Amino acid sequence: MPDARVEKLAQILVDHSAEIKPGDRVAIEATTAAQPLVRALCATILDRGGYPHLLLDLPDQDEILFAHAKDEQLDAIPTFRKLAYEQFESRIRVHSATNPRALSSVPPARQQRRQKALAPILQTQMRRGADRSFKWVSTLYPTEGFAIEAEMSLSAFEDFVYHACHADQADGVAYWNKLEGRQQKIVDRIEGHDQVVLRGPNVDLSLSIQGRKFLNASGKANMPDGEVFSGPVEDSVNGFVRFSYPAIYSGVLVEGVELTFKDGKVIKAQAEKNQPFLMEMLESDPGARYVGEFAIGNNYEIDRFSHNILFDEKLGGTFHMALGAGYPETGSVNKSIIHWDMICGMQKDSEILLDGQVVYKNGKFTF
Repeated sequence: MPDARVEKLAQILVDHSAEIKPGDRVAIEATTAAQPLVRALCATILDRGGYPHLLLDLPDQDEILFAHAKDEQLDAIPTFRKLAYEQFESRIRVHSATNPRALSSVPPARQQRRQKALAPILQTQMRRGADRSFKWVSTLYPTEGFAIEAEMSLSAFEDFVYHACHADQADGVAYWNKLEGRQQKIVDRIEGHDQVVLRGPNVDLSLSIQGRKFLNASGKANMPDGEVFSGPVEDSVNGFVRFSYPAIYSGVLVEGVELTFKDGKVIKAQAEKNQPFLMEMLESDPGARYVGEFAIGNNYEIDRFSHNILFDEKLGGTFHMALGAGYPETGSVNKSIIHWDMICGMQKDSEILLDGQVVYKNGKFTF
C-alpha cells in the first residue's frame, strides 16, 4: 500500500520549497532506490504545469565510478547536470543512498579530484540560488542504509524522516510557513551587529558578522529545515572549537575534529579518526581552510543524531560551521570546491554573545 506521507512530502517540496510555477523545468536528482518519491514528484510537478527531468543514478553508481574511472574520467563534468544547473529553473535532489559509507575506502585524493571536477556545478548552484533564478532543494528518502546509519529500524527511520519534514500532518506547507515567521524574529534580532563570541566546554571562538545577512532557513533549500545562518567575515574567525558530533563528508566519518583559527584561517587541525581525510580536504584549495557558513540550529523536533547532515545540522541547541564555499546571498565571498558542515553542541554551560550581550544560553535564545 502506498505511503501517503510520500505524497505529502512531494507536495511540500514542489509547493513550498521549490515553488514550482507553470513552465518551470525541474531536474530531479535521485537514485533508483527513491522511486516512490520520484514518481510522486513527477506527478505533482506536472500538476503544477512544470516539466520534470530525471537525472537518476544507480544506488552504487559512485562506487562504480571510483572503482573504474581513470583520472581524466574523474575530471569530466557531468554534461546533463551542468546543463540543468545553468539553464533550468529548479533542482530537487533526493538523497537516497543504500550504503552511505560506500566511499569510505576511496583514497581522499581521488575524492578531492572528483570534487574539483564538480566545483563549477556547485558554483553555479550558489550563484543562481542567491537570486532564486535556480530554486534548488535537497531532501532525503528513507532507505535501509540510512536507517542503519541512524541506528534505527527502517520503519522507525521512516517515521523520523516524515515527522521531521512534517509530511505526517494534514498541511505541512502551513507548518513551514509558520516556522519562517518565528525564525524571522531571530534574524531581525541578530542582523546588523558585529562581534559574535561563542563560549562553552568545546568552543571559544569569536567572529564578525558585520555587513553580513542572516538567512531564515525554513524549508526552501533543505527539507527538513530549521536554522538561521550567515557567512562570517572571512578573516574574522579566531579561537578554538572541538566539534562534539562526528563530521561526515562524501561518506567518510571523521570523529573528534578540533580546529584552531587565526585571522579566519584554520592553522591547526586534528581528529581522533580519519585525520588524513580531514587534512586532505583542508588542502583542497585556499578557501577550504576558511569558514563559509556560521549557523544556529533551531529544530528541536529533530531529537537525535542520525549521522546525516541534512537532519543533524538543524538540531536545536547546536551551532555549525561549514569549511569552504559560502553562500553569496549572505555576503560571503569565500570560494572553495568543498562545503563541509561540522556541528557543536551548546546545550550545557554554553553561551553566545552578540556585541557583548548574551543572546543565547544553554541551547536556546534568551529573547
